[in-house]
Amino acid sequence: MTTAIVFDIREFAVHDGPGIRTSIFLKGCLLSCSWCHNPEGRAQQPQIIRAPGGERVVGKEYSPLELATILNKQARILQANEGGVTFSGGEPLLQAEFVAQVVELLDGVHVLLDTSGYASEPAFVRVVERCDLVFYDLKLMDREAHRRYTGVYNDSILRNLRVMSSMDVPFVIRVPHVPGVTDTDANLAAIAETVCGLPNLIRVDLLPYNRAAGGKYQYAGMQWNPEFDETRELNINPLPFQKMGVPVRVV
Repeated sequence: MTTAIVFDIREFAVHDGPGIRTSIFLKGCLLSCSWCHNPEGRAQQPQIIRAPGGERVVGKEYSPLELATILNKQARILQANEGGVTFSGGEPLLQAEFVAQVVELLDGVHVLLDTSGYASEPAFVRVVERCDLVFYDLKLMDREAHRRYTGVYNDSILRNLRVMSSMDVPFVIRVPHVPGVTDTDANLAAIAETVCGLPNLIRVDLLPYNRAAGGKYQYAGMQWNPEFDETRELNINPLPFQKMGVPVRVV
């Protein structure tokens, strides 16, 4: 039976999609973004976090039935509050078969996938076709810059974006703003040009930089060495999207 490692189940979440939601954070991600705000989600296996409050093990193994049983107990509350379940990470598509199996066991709740899009096309399609909404990150359009700052090229991410736009699933593009890296006018204009006119696109969300991210690294036994100046003022510029007629929201 397929199992997966979950590092957090966050109930009554209001920032992970419409309504009140339960968010599932799966461990494991093949990207190594230098601004990652969930370092405990990178490794796929459970790990020890040593924080001021003491040690704790982050990561618990679930079967699809075990996780779906927990979520189905909350289904009525989630439905009553126009919410649902959000699968995030880490990168949930790294455990695509598990996510697909959990969704198939859910009792009619709204399902949202929060993803970087970095996955094989079959894994991507298997999960997305079972979802009601997708939050899709686009970080950098330049292929080499993407490799430098995330550890991987963006070829499969852009391919899956095209695949997703041909499916009957609405999606929101989310752009994490990193000072001097993803927030440049040139990168924002390139993203706007890429997503302009895509079917099923609801809008683009421009996300602020999370300055609290660095504090987590020492607790996870990792080094925080950003390749950018995080004190630099952000350039949150919706104009490239507005000029292209792309709905945009500053979060």
